[in-house]
Amino acid sequence: MKYLRLFCWITLGACLPKQTPVEAVVTESLNAEAVAGVSDPRLRQLLSDHWEATLAGDPIWATQLGDHRYDDRLPDVGRLSREQWTESVRSWSKRAGVIRLSPLNADDRMTLEIFQAQLDASLAEEVCRFPEFNFSATNNPVASLNYIGDLQTPKTVEEGNRLVARMSAGPAYVRQHIDNLRLGVMANRVGNAASTGRTIEMVETQLGQPIEEWPMASLLKAPESFSATEAEEYTIQMRGAIEALKPAFEEYRNFLRDEVLPIARPDDKAGLSGLPDGDACYRAAILRHTSLPKTPDELHATGLRELERIHAEMLELGAKTLGTSDLPSLFQRLREDKALYYTDAEGIETKAAATLARAKATIPAWFGRLPQTDCIVSRIPDYEAPYTYIAYYRPPHPDGTKPGEYCVNTYAPDTRARYDAEVLAFHESIPGHHLQIAISQELADTPAFRKNLDATVYVEGWALYTESLADEMGMYSGDLDRLGMLSFDAWRASRLVVDTGLHSKGWSRAQAEQFMLENTPLAPNNIHNEVDRYILWPGQALGYKTGQLEIKRLRREAESALGAGFDVRRFHDVVLESGPVTIPVLERRVREWVARGG
Repeated sequence: MKYLRLFCWITLGACLPKQTPVEAVVTESLNAEAVAGVSDPRLRQLLSDHWEATLAGDPIWATQLGDHRYDDRLPDVGRLSREQWTESVRSWSKRAGVIRLSPLNADDRMTLEIFQAQLDASLAEEVCRFPEFNFSATNNPVASLNYIGDLQTPKTVEEGNRLVARMSAGPAYVRQHIDNLRLGVMANRVGNAASTGRTIEMVETQLGQPIEEWPMASLLKAPESFSATEAEEYTIQMRGAIEALKPAFEEYRNFLRDEVLPIARPDDKAGLSGLPDGDACYRAAILRHTSLPKTPDELHATGLRELERIHAEMLELGAKTLGTSDLPSLFQRLREDKALYYTDAEGIETKAAATLARAKATIPAWFGRLPQTDCIVSRIPDYEAPYTYIAYYRPPHPDGTKPGEYCVNTYAPDTRARYDAEVLAFHESIPGHHLQIAISQELADTPAFRKNLDATVYVEGWALYTESLADEMGMYSGDLDRLGMLSFDAWRASRLVVDTGLHSKGWSRAQAEQFMLENTPLAPNNIHNEVDRYILWPGQALGYKTGQLEIKRLRREAESALGAGFDVRRFHDVVLESGPVTIPVLERRVREWVARGG
């Protein structure tokens, strides 16, 4: 899944903008959304203050959520703003601690527990100082500005002016990123060489194109509702704003090439263990992405156990479907048999759409609560496709302007396997990410921060849980597609081993890639991208398998306790009806449901 995440990187500002009378009316509505379902007045004020600061601090995310007060701005990611944000988080944490000592109803106490856990994780991760070294071909200021073209479509002259103002702020935004990375260079906290090189390549490719071919070029076209004069003025101003980005992009490219790349971490020190405070940072990342006090060794061992189990199932199914008798032969067949791969981009997109349609038709028998918002299939943009994942999900815009999007990578179709197309769709769309996230957004009487919470262990754990659930639901077309399901499960189990290996055990990039080659059927190009992701997003890959195993454990407990009274539809509703939560909160909710008799 890919989208702007609350609490993901500590790069938000803490100061609210001055409001016009019109904006004050909007704020009243947004405050109501921020405190929906909350009774305690002090908790209501705390959540309102936090939500307003969050939206003001990340204007791009605010736009995505349908709050257009800040459509003329970009995030302030400078050091002073980041320090102010951290102080705000500490202040909110202190206020939450005082409220926690008072009597609260059950819903407020759960909300406060979730809120405090996220603040704690955010403060713990401060030691990492991610903005000073962490970037990639898909996570950099150029990519962020490219995204504006997909995000914002003006309908009025005023909206067009605000969009021009936002893009005009781009050069300063890019230079703030350079300043952050310069702080990292001074502190010997720098990116890894491979990711740096790929980012330079991505930026250089864009700089080599005329701006009419840039991903943000759609912004150059004035809306049809504009008069001829208005359209001409808008286009002139937007072209000037985009042209002004070119020297800033060149500065960014030059800084990476001339100052970061020469001292970037080599492949044998690609993980956090090669950075100052790397161990403390990784433990904070584990807490943030699993919500549990797991150690790297525990997670590493779990991954190895899961791989042993999954490999045995793969061998059995591989013998049945492909006539293979050992893992190396099975993996070789899955990687090299061209009949198992696509030949064109249209085939990938058509299969994704057909699988999504089948899932939509099947879910009513397994879920009582269904999303009202639609999900569609989209292609990953060409500028991003060579550097990113095989697919990802973008949530719907809460204001209804965009449905959920299952984004598939159609680049180099002969490297995209047919056998994993169905499991990929189930994970990223329905019954995976779209089902869970759309339901979360549609919850009434739930504060806004909870609806949009970036709880990796819950969000990704749910999506991975649904991969095998789809088999229970009878949605896989055949045994080869089930083999794809197992290959994905092996991939996620290997993440536990590789992520901890890179960031705790001092593994090199080559060790990580070799382990995945030997233990999963992923193609080498996908493995390279995946390992790059684990290096750049420490701990995030741990949430998938950890969350899946926890949800499965809770389901087994409920089935055992309730016996014939167990209702799988009701179990799924219990898991989904409060939105993203930590594992301790989910465990308590399921056990309370069981105690009530299901």
